[in-house]
Amino acid sequence: MGGYSRSLPGETQGPMKPVGDFRVCIVPITSGVGGMVSFRYKISAGLAARGIQVTHDLSDKPYQAVLVIGGTRQLDKLWLARRRGIPVVQRLDGMNWLHRVPGSARLLNTGLRHFLRAEYGNAVLSFIRRNLASRVVYQSEFVHDWWERVRGTIAKPYSIIYNGVDLNIYSPDEGQNRPKDYIRLLMVEGSLMGGYELGLESAIRLAEQISELLKDSNKQLPSKVELAVAGRVPQDIRRHWEQSSRVAVNWIGMVERERIPELDRSAHLLYSADINAACPNSVIEAMACGLPIVGFSTGALPELVRGDAGRLAPYGGNPWRLEPPDTISLAKSALEILENQERFRVAARELAKAEFGLEKMVEKYLEALGGWT
Repeated sequence: MGGYSRSLPGETQGPMKPVGDFRVCIVPITSGVGGMVSFRYKISAGLAARGIQVTHDLSDKPYQAVLVIGGTRQLDKLWLARRRGIPVVQRLDGMNWLHRVPGSARLLNTGLRHFLRAEYGNAVLSFIRRNLASRVVYQSEFVHDWWERVRGTIAKPYSIIYNGVDLNIYSPDEGQNRPKDYIRLLMVEGSLMGGYELGLESAIRLAEQISELLKDSNKQLPSKVELAVAGRVPQDIRRHWEQSSRVAVNWIGMVERERIPELDRSAHLLYSADINAACPNSVIEAMACGLPIVGFSTGALPELVRGDAGRLAPYGGNPWRLEPPDTISLAKSALEILENQERFRVAARELAKAEFGLEKMVEKYLEALGGWT
């Protein structure tokens, strides 16, 4: 590995126990919606359940390790922590990239301010990775390869740790509250703005094509399809699709974390719309609820969605250039799941239980932070 050491999810070195009086500083304090907020909530709760104290203030000493979720502006305090011999572990997502797609100013209307903010964010992440982190945790093999390809290799230890989910909270329903007279295709995203609205367009095209395939199918399945969209969507985009979509769109809006399991249980399929996603929580949460996944074979999805937990289709173009995806092939894959719901639902839940439990994720982070002996 050329100077690297690494640990992979699932590998342990015999029985482990927490280090006594171990305290972790987790920065930055994230708010709002999205994967970073969800992760901070989960890791903080997981550590607290083990009796490990957590602080979110780098000035609140003492602590034995620092976990940086992405990046922070407190570079001076990170440097001082390293000077004191405290390990600094950086958890890395992907990079900002939509603003650099050729023609993105026309396609996405991101603007100069968004471009500069995205570049600044990438620069901070890269500086911490190369100069301040003592270890890096990548959310997937895809993320690790991406960072090395774009920002170069670094001679320091790293880990690949997938996101995890509480399997007791995210679980299949005992009854069956999914619609019987129509198919519900669910899409769960924090925000569908700043370029990510292109995922909404592909979701609507997918729903329309699934409906057309169902009309021609001999299977006893309803042909009506509803696209349920959970996430922040601007009003002008809503109005556009309300006028032009050939399927019903249910604008659910922002959803509290506690409502996600109920929402996952109410659908037949989850469409993962994020192109080149690092390790989408929505996919792992859905599988834990027994909801099969459909999506394109980009980003970390091939690492997460395996076997009959769902179906992935080739993108059909260059996703890094945001070329139009092959939603027809994906619709055909979706039809296979709809025709075999029970098989796919069981497989999705079993994969989540085997690979993506919250306990496993917290244990791997404790290893990376030096909190296990």
